Amino acid sequence: MSDRTRARVFVSGTVQGVYYRANTRDTAHERGIDGWVRNLEDGRVEAVFEGPADAVESMIEWCQTGSPAANVEDVQVEYEEPQGEDGFEIRY
Repeated sequence: MSDRTRARVFVSGTVQGVYYRANTRDTAHERGIDGWVRNLEDGRVEAVFEGPADAVESMIEWCQTGSPAANVEDVQVEYEEPQGEDGFEIRY
């Protein structure tokens, strides 16, 4: 049984153009989380977090506020099977 979990997160609100992705990447690095983050055309941010369950949950909780300039309105979470992500990147 793997102790890794994977969550795909969709964040809506004022989350683009406010350094949300960069802050997500930096926070994920600090917490030892693998995955990625990107802007979606509809104005949301999508992120995938993979790592120890408690660290993934802490990232999901962090997304509720996100970067200091963000105004998060909603966070949707879908749990998936871990894919073996390595490192954390901003996708364009």
